[in-house]
Amino acid sequence: MVKEDVLARYLAPLLAGDRKACRAVVEETLQSGIPANSVYIHLIWPVMAEIERLSRADKITPIQEHLATRINRTIVDQLQNKLPRRPAKNKKAAVCCARDELQELGAQMITDLFESDGWEVRFLGGGLTNDDIFAYANDYAPDVLVIYGTAPKQAPDVRRLIDRIRGVNAWPDLRIIVSGGLFNRAEGLWQEIGADGFAPTAAEILHVAADESQVAEPNPRSVNRRRRRQNAAPEFEHTNA
Repeated sequence: MVKEDVLARYLAPLLAGDRKACRAVVEETLQSGIPANSVYIHLIWPVMAEIERLSRADKITPIQEHLATRINRTIVDQLQNKLPRRPAKNKKAAVCCARDELQELGAQMITDLFESDGWEVRFLGGGLTNDDIFAYANDYAPDVLVIYGTAPKQAPDVRRLIDRIRGVNAWPDLRIIVSGGLFNRAEGLWQEIGADGFAPTAAEILHVAADESQVAEPNPRSVNRRRRRQNAAPEFEHTNA
């Protein structure tokens, strides 16, 4: 496990754009015996989440966010080949995400972790239309589709994509898992829009993908709808106004 002081020692140079200092912290962590997948999950991911939180609260500048995200992306690229390689599971996953760099980084990390865990995986990135994703799902036929980093204004589109996939019913075994962005802030929203699972962190995404017991309610649009709206979804409701 990565200690709290290491997170702080990594975050400070990250926000300053000091690539050399960031690499030194990561290298020191690896040299201490912590494996690359733990660096992903317990160092890069929580720091990335903190950067997103600071950005949303206007406590860092857009330049700081960009510097930090680009350094993290470089380090993730370097760590990818150090991840363990588990036996093939004969399962396929596709990962898509919101357009901005911070969300693409999170989705890239999820993709790397799936691959490390023995999945065949395709990283679609951000900026695709529902038609693009629908067509790719039809061709690739993944067992799991991960949608990561949804912004409030994109939530209706995610709902429409899920409705379309369910309506066609060409892939009855396809499970749709959402993570990050609005879904991490809106309790129960994943069920309301009809997803099959939700994972708030990289540490949980593989467990949720393997756990087919976590599914949406049979009637996700009405189950506890009022409670979820009150608790969690003012941003989402605003998008439908």
